[in-house]
Amino acid sequence: QVQLEESGGGLVQPGGSLRLSCAASGSIFSINAMGWYRQTPGKQRGLVAGITSGDNPKYADSVKGRFTISRDNAKNTVSLQMNSLKPEDTAVYYCHADATITYGSIRYSGDYWGQGTQVTVSS
Repeated sequence: QVQLEESGGGLVQPGGSLRLSCAASGSIFSINAMGWYRQTPGKQRGLVAGITSGDNPKYADSVKGRFTISRDNAKNTVSLQMNSLKPEDTAVYYCHADATITYGSIRYSGDYWGQGTQVTVSS
């Protein structure tokens, strides 16, 4: 299994900044991609930003130019720097990993999720 531990959420005023971090641990053989999704009540979870093992990032249109995703492949961590935050960025943010794990001599690939961290943008 893969455990994803998130940190960095909280309350911030509009225009402020927050940095989310996520560390992956477990019987990891490789991580193909990591990213951040967010969800608000009554809506589906949607991609905020993702990054491949080759450091190729992609962003939701709503956060381009404001958010920056980065990854440390050696440490299996991913971070999301969020600047110029808006009230509509308020959501629970989830760390995601597309990973291959080992179980003895067998490898499994799958999607793994963190528990989520609340980000609230409000004055």
